[in-house]
Amino acid sequence: MRLATIQTPNGPRVAAQVGDQYVDLHATDPGLPTCIKALLAAGAAVKAAAAEAAKCPKAVRYATTAVKLLPPVPKPGKILCVGLNYRDHAIEGGKAIPTEPVLFAKYPNTLIASGDPIKLPKVAQKVDYEAELVIVIGKAGKHIPNDKTAFEHVGGYTCGHDVSARDWQFRGEEKQWSIGKTFDTFAPTGPVVVTPDELTDPHKLQVQLRLNGETLQNSNTKEFIFGVPHVLWFLSQVVTLEPGDLIFTGTPPGVGIARKPPVLLKPGDIAEVEIEGIGTLRNPVVAE
Repeated sequence: MRLATIQTPNGPRVAAQVGDQYVDLHATDPGLPTCIKALLAAGAAVKAAAAEAAKCPKAVRYATTAVKLLPPVPKPGKILCVGLNYRDHAIEGGKAIPTEPVLFAKYPNTLIASGDPIKLPKVAQKVDYEAELVIVIGKAGKHIPNDKTAFEHVGGYTCGHDVSARDWQFRGEEKQWSIGKTFDTFAPTGPVVVTPDELTDPHKLQVQLRLNGETLQNSNTKEFIFGVPHVLWFLSQVVTLEPGDLIFTGTPPGVGIARKPPVLLKPGDIAEVEIEGIGTLRNPVVAE
């Protein structure tokens, strides 16, 4: 399924995208959850009922052009991020290939939906773009094995944009990765979460970022240094992963700060993250 969270007259609702429409699953079948976290965590019977509701002739439907999209997972418990996870990106930055994941975190204040504006902070002058595949956890886990059984914990995948204030990220002798990544609006996600039955191999996906129509990042998740099972194993040694948690998996080469001259976000820009099999996350850029 292709799942979104939409704003309805009855509040936020998980919806299934079917062509150019969104089906409000709970309004169609009141036995289904109203939120995406509960649906991702549900058993096979509930997910099968959701799939049936999406095809129901009498389903409660909204045109995709007529609804307000929210972040697909509006209130994740955790937003965890992996840095330097593409071989070609590490080479681009002149860095050694990491031997274990480089980690940082974002916070819920960073989340916005496709169509919402990225706000450039008054106090930052070097705001960069980073297209990323995002793992959405569907099943809780601690000490998840580093093998194919790790995929049992994946609820789906979505597009993410790890907006980064480089002048804050790299300030000081110790650097400040998290503070450079956690300004308001710095984590656009969406437009939908695609469940693993439809997106079966996250390690063969083309990932692109376009800025004002120009392609600046264009690589493939086959360049991952650490694949999905390794990332889940590594993180779950430290924290229990829970339904709805988001894991940004790193960005390909072509980031703005590495270009000569640098290409940084400015008011009036349109940033698009497109990932094969998921869709396009599109956000305008404005001044704070």
